[in-house]
Amino acid sequence: MSGGGTRRVRAGRRTVEVHRPDKVLFPGGDAKEYTKADLVDFYRAVAPFMLPHLRGRPLMLERHPDGIDGPTFMQKNTPDHYPEWITRVELAKEGGTVCHAVCDDTATLLYLADQASITLHRWLSRTGSVDHPDRLVFDLDPAGDDFEAVREAARLLGELLDELELPSALMTTGSRGLHVIVPLDGRHDFDEVRAFARDIADTLAEAHPDRLTTAARKKERGERLYLDIQRNAYAQTAVAPYTVRPRPGAPVATPITWAQLDDPELGARRWTIADAVEQARTNPWSGLLNRGRALGPARRRLIALRG
Repeated sequence: MSGGGTRRVRAGRRTVEVHRPDKVLFPGGDAKEYTKADLVDFYRAVAPFMLPHLRGRPLMLERHPDGIDGPTFMQKNTPDHYPEWITRVELAKEGGTVCHAVCDDTATLLYLADQASITLHRWLSRTGSVDHPDRLVFDLDPAGDDFEAVREAARLLGELLDELELPSALMTTGSRGLHVIVPLDGRHDFDEVRAFARDIADTLAEAHPDRLTTAARKKERGERLYLDIQRNAYAQTAVAPYTVRPRPGAPVATPITWAQLDDPELGARRWTIADAVEQARTNPWSGLLNRGRALGPARRRLIALRG
């Protein structure tokens, strides 16, 4: 129900107050206008599909209290005024600690949406083993808005991962590119995982030097697509599956199947809060991320491939 500039939303055993639900977070114009209430309704609907990717993972929140045209706040530390029922974890950082929020339930997700946390960035490891990731992420970042280059890079990377007998999953970023995610068994630390990701990226870039690069500096990339493996490190984050991005039209980072890579209508911003739940219901990853692997066998196959 609504009243006095607030709306009360039921989430399991809890009720979350949404303040100023009619506040426009995504202005109209060339794209559709969306309010805070629209954001909350989307996260409530997508929660059953999104929460498995959030539970137990420290978060960085990308907040836009005045909408996407206003200031952006990247929030790691959890304010004291957040409800006591929101899970927190205190983790080491250089020179101290950070108390991260963890989104373990729908009520937390809706509370964060009320805080105008449009985008949730999650760690690749879980709170019980923060030094050992269970996800490896490749971010396929094009020089411009050339999605065909992204599509081709994803195919090449997918083929290489298949040769290494590693399962992989695809996700639109809601921005410009795609993420390719490899489930791990949590046996390796971040340094090992990042070194392996770099070896894979280097292998691809060496095979296709005109199209792909691992150069971290933009001025060295030219028009080539950047194979970004920088997220595979302690305290680094990647956008969570089904999170909304702060762009016109409220695009959503959306899991897809490998078969959907061939869809001519596919783009990085293909799904928005208007239709991403329909895609989520198709279960595009279908248990894939439960098949976490050790990297030893794949590393040996990669060494053999490189000769």
